[in-house]
Amino acid sequence: MITNELGLHARAAAKIAKLAMQAEEIIWIIKDSEKVDASSIIDILTLGCSKGTMITFATDNEPDLDVLNDIVILVEKGFGE
Repeated sequence: MITNELGLHARAAAKIAKLAMQAEEIIWIIKDSEKVDASSIIDILTLGCSKGTMITFATDNEPDLDVLNDIVILVEKGFGE
């Protein structure tokens, strides 16, 4: 869940994308029925995630689970804001 007051804005999206780019395969962000590439700031912003929005992260590549977990921790901590 997005916990910070400003929601998933450009600076937060950039932090997610930077981490997602470390993965070997795509890490996905899923909101409702929309699924976007977490390494794309623009794709992330199209989700329009305000405070309280429920999102899910997924990957099909088991070696990328560490990167995925780092992204989850970043979101849970409100992007360090």
